[in-house]
Amino acid sequence: MANNLDALLARAKSIREDIVRMTTEAGSGHPSSSLSATEVVTALYFGGFLRHDSKNPHWPDRDRFILSKGHAAPVLYAALAQSGYFPHDEIMTLRKTGSPVEGHPNMKRLPGVEASTGSLGQGLSIGIGHALAARVDRKDYHTYVMTGDGELDEGQNWEAAAAAAKFGLDNLTLIVDRNHFQQTGPAEEVLNMDPIDGKFTAFGWKTQVINGNDMREVLTALDRANAVKGMPTCIVSLTHKGQGILNLLRKLGDTNFHGKPLPLKYLDEALAEIAAGV
Repeated sequence: MANNLDALLARAKSIREDIVRMTTEAGSGHPSSSLSATEVVTALYFGGFLRHDSKNPHWPDRDRFILSKGHAAPVLYAALAQSGYFPHDEIMTLRKTGSPVEGHPNMKRLPGVEASTGSLGQGLSIGIGHALAARVDRKDYHTYVMTGDGELDEGQNWEAAAAAAKFGLDNLTLIVDRNHFQQTGPAEEVLNMDPIDGKFTAFGWKTQVINGNDMREVLTALDRANAVKGMPTCIVSLTHKGQGILNLLRKLGDTNFHGKPLPLKYLDEALAEIAAGV
């Protein structure tokens, strides 16, 4: 476990480096929204939870990961590239004309992307479709969905939550990246959805609340989710937007830093902070 944990922590740093490099190179994108989700995505792809094969991206028995908060595409691209789905240097073409590494995931253009997302509020419904399809096809694959917390303002999520519980989808795990910010400000001020875990519990889900930037807690939560029978699982992952470069963002006076890249002059400072793991 210790060696695996060390490897995952190192991988998370590498993914964070990719996130800030590609968004700074693009001159646009959502680095802070991607950085908050890094531990969960790293654990899924490299911690033995997501059954997948980069050489066979359409393998029928693969597990599915759907990034509903599609603006955080850089964290997904970094994980896919480091898993071998496409050449790693392609991440540096993020948001460039003609590149398949688009601003939001496009399943028609990039292997390993399970759903074209970015119109928020739809990913959980898509995930339910995959989970129901597994049952119909008598497959044992698991579907993981990650939403943002601000995204839960949208009613479609709650229709989906009711449906998942109705059908007892224990092959479905939702991770809410609870980084406390959305585009226009603090999530609690825009529309306070607390208690998120209480709401999902009331809808008939098994819920957990964890520190989503603590790799040990993420691994334990995913293990627990896989053991749940008869109902879907929701992991409320408490995170920090911009995790890994928080000191720099405080220095810049903006801990939300939504939808904008780091200026090139701060790139080395960001990479040094990631490397130091402060």
